[in-house]
Amino acid sequence: MSSPAKMHADELDIDEGLVARLVAEQFPRWGGLTVVRVGSAGTDNAMYRLGDDMVVRLPRLPGGGRQVDREHRWLPRLAPHLPLTIPTPLAKGTPGTGTRLRGACTNGWAARTRTTRPSRDAAEELGRFVAALRSVDAGDGPPSYRGGPVGADDAGVRAAIRDLGAAGALDAKAATAAWEDVLRLPQWDADPVWLHGDLLPGNLLTSSGRLTSVIDFGCLGVGDPAADTMAAWTVFDAGSREVFRAAADVDAATWARGRGWALRFGLTAEHYYGEVCGNGTNPVLAAVGRRAVSEVLAEWASGDASG
Repeated sequence: MSSPAKMHADELDIDEGLVARLVAEQFPRWGGLTVVRVGSAGTDNAMYRLGDDMVVRLPRLPGGGRQVDREHRWLPRLAPHLPLTIPTPLAKGTPGTGTRLRGACTNGWAARTRTTRPSRDAAEELGRFVAALRSVDAGDGPPSYRGGPVGADDAGVRAAIRDLGAAGALDAKAATAAWEDVLRLPQWDADPVWLHGDLLPGNLLTSSGRLTSVIDFGCLGVGDPAADTMAAWTVFDAGSREVFRAAADVDAATWARGRGWALRFGLTAEHYYGEVCGNGTNPVLAAVGRRAVSEVLAEWASGDASG
């Protein structure tokens, strides 16, 4: 039995044995089911397949139980309004004997195929999902981690540009100019709306080549919907991007801020998780970030970044 590779200095110790013990202690009806770690590039949770069709998710970091609470409260309310399936919370654990972990069990184990094809069908399906989520009454929904101003991490983005540029992994001059354009964009001034906040390839599942499910709602909340359009650059390419945009039905300013989110995410993900400047612990996420930066800068250089 092995633990997932650690990505953070304060990451908790988790392995199949611990998960099996917590399940047996807290949910005896599932105590005899097999527990198998699911390989994932996710940074917040370790995932374990439980039996044939369930997943146990345990926060990698202290304090991660807040995500568990958020998903258990809100996902059942959102699911009926969405055109793609999302996880159904089945049980919520408590800190077990000898551990601070507090995880959750959901349906549909997450070892199904992640979306890797930037198809036009997937672009339209995800765009409709974004629009549907945005239309649900935000009510007293909690603020999303990515629901605020895209420029809020200006220092972190500039540090990433500086270090990646010095290492020869980035055109720092172009990245700086593109980022400064982002900082000049008009900000969201309407009421907050629901957003997933983390629409990356690893959080989109397919079946028979069609996009069917969206998972990992750790960034779920309300705010500026722009971050959900960053999928146009983190998932899709130029050939399917406009299909996603039309289905998502966002205005030009929101689209431009979404491009800014893709640039911000891409730079900071490669800077932290990549091998050039970071800890080298998540090459998959670093590659997603690197691709997003490339897509954004190519569009910016071509003059297509006006919205």
